[in-house]
Amino acid sequence: MKKHRVKLSQEERTALEELTKAGTIAVRKLKRIRILLLSDEGEYGPAKPNQEIAEIVEVSHVTVSRIRKRYVEEGLEQAINEKPKSGAPRTFRGDVRAKITALACSEPPEGHAHWSLRLLADKMVELEYVDSISHMTIQEVLKKTS
Repeated sequence: MKKHRVKLSQEERTALEELTKAGTIAVRKLKRIRILLLSDEGEYGPAKPNQEIAEIVEVSHVTVSRIRKRYVEEGLEQAINEKPKSGAPRTFRGDVRAKITALACSEPPEGHAHWSLRLLADKMVELEYVDSISHMTIQEVLKKTS
C-alpha cells in the first residue's frame, strides 16, 4: 500500500493534461506533471508503482515518492513547481555574464595563444566590469553558455 496516494480531481487532471500540450514548459516541470498523472488513482484505474513511473519518466523512484508526498501534503501547485533554491542568489547580472562570454570569444591578449580562466578574470576586473571575480566563476558562466 502506498503511503501518499494521489487522487486528482477532474479539474486538476484536465489542467495538468493541458499543461503537457502547452509546448513551452520546462522539462523538470513536465516530468513532475507526468509523475502526478501516472500516480493518479482516480477513474483511470490504479496508479502505477513508483519504480515503473520512475522508468517511464526517467527519474529516480525517490523523485516519484517526493512529488507524490508534496502533492498530498502541500497541493498541486507546490507539487509541480520548483521550490526556491537555497543559498545566495546569483551575484552577477546577465549583462556581466554576457561580457564574460564576449571577452572569452575575443582575441586573447598579446603574448597568449588563448584566454585562460585567470586571464579572463583579471581582464574583467581591469576593464572595471566587476570589482572582483574568481576564475571558477568565469568557468561556471562559460560552462552554462556552451
